[in-house]
Amino acid sequence: MTTPTTTTHVDDYLLDLGPDDADITSHDAYTDGVPHATFNRLRAEDPVHWTDETEGSGFWSVLRYDDALAMSRDYQTFTSSLGIRLEEMDAEQTEARRTLMEMDPPEHTRLRRLVNRGFTRRTVETFEEPIRALAVDVIDAALVNDEFDFVTEIAEQLPMRMLGRLLGTSDEIGHQLVKWGDALLGNTDPEFTDYPVDLADTEQFRMVPFRSPAAIEIFQFAQEQAADRRACPRDDIITTLLEPTLDGQPLTDLEFNNFFTVLVAAGNDTTRYTMTHGMWTMMNHPSLWEAWRSNPELTDTAIEEILRTSTVTMHFRRTATRDIEMRGRRIKAGDKVVMWFNSANHDAEGFPDPWRFDLARAKNDHMAFGRNGPHLCLGAWLARMELRVVFEELMKRIDRLEQNGPIERLRSNFLSGIKHLPVKVVA
Repeated sequence: MTTPTTTTHVDDYLLDLGPDDADITSHDAYTDGVPHATFNRLRAEDPVHWTDETEGSGFWSVLRYDDALAMSRDYQTFTSSLGIRLEEMDAEQTEARRTLMEMDPPEHTRLRRLVNRGFTRRTVETFEEPIRALAVDVIDAALVNDEFDFVTEIAEQLPMRMLGRLLGTSDEIGHQLVKWGDALLGNTDPEFTDYPVDLADTEQFRMVPFRSPAAIEIFQFAQEQAADRRACPRDDIITTLLEPTLDGQPLTDLEFNNFFTVLVAAGNDTTRYTMTHGMWTMMNHPSLWEAWRSNPELTDTAIEEILRTSTVTMHFRRTATRDIEMRGRRIKAGDKVVMWFNSANHDAEGFPDPWRFDLARAKNDHMAFGRNGPHLCLGAWLARMELRVVFEELMKRIDRLEQNGPIERLRSNFLSGIKHLPVKVVA
């Protein structure tokens, strides 16, 4: 018996690399897919590339895997404290909008330790049974229909319901959390917000996270939940966030609100878009899907390859704290420096034949979650578990899915996401 192929080449894998002269700062440049041809060219010609901005001081793009990896670990030289997105903020905004992501150790460590134990690999492994039960409910409900939107009926549902379990809220509230999260991380997409930051006047929201009115509603909800947990503590993340930190001091209301906001923002969108990218890839390449179904031992490496090739969080910005030279470029103290994870994850110096989707890729130290620095994604193991369980349960129930209409992509230079994927069940 011939074993099905476990790989596919770029001509099939991505279908279209886009233009090689895209404006990488433009949110509209990503609505047809990541312009990988542009990143390919910059990586080869100018791997530490300067970009001027119409509104902003300009920034350096770090495009090679080794450089992005080194930068992600060196928080002394590349600080998160002045912002992680391209937007520039004054001191008042920076202080008001500071979340866990805009902190460096030891401040970052103080807050992260509050919840870190709840997201370790060992802890997440104990979640498998409830995650699988949720996945079965979600998938079986979706498969009642032969045609549906994979994003809204499956990819959105499991992370949302699991986030609700962790926070101690209901599925009904979970739907609202998703809407808020979309408005935060999708704050440049008119489908998700009435105030897309580059298309509407958002000055009145300049003091809240993501410059989004949704943050104001989340703050109010967070304080209601905090009052409830103080009166009646539970075994959930909200109760944990109200406990004293290692220095014996509880979080301030602002710290609590901002921490809760980033949990809502990060707890659904990235896993949803990664799951959708994986399914879209499999639908475009049925031979990969069949190879995976025939060889379930490939699941762990397949999930890592989905994470690498999707790279939903495309970049994080840092600010240089000192003058430094990188690949012949002189970066000055105070310059914005951007790690492009989507470029690093397709760098041939980091991944042999990076445009090959390999279900069995043996060495896959991708940067979809960051890499081994203080900002390694808190929910990395939970995301892996949710992805694995959904694909395992789908493979038990269907031969395959077919695309049933055009996809729609998120308008964002920050997150790469398919926000609608119409599908049809085959057998």
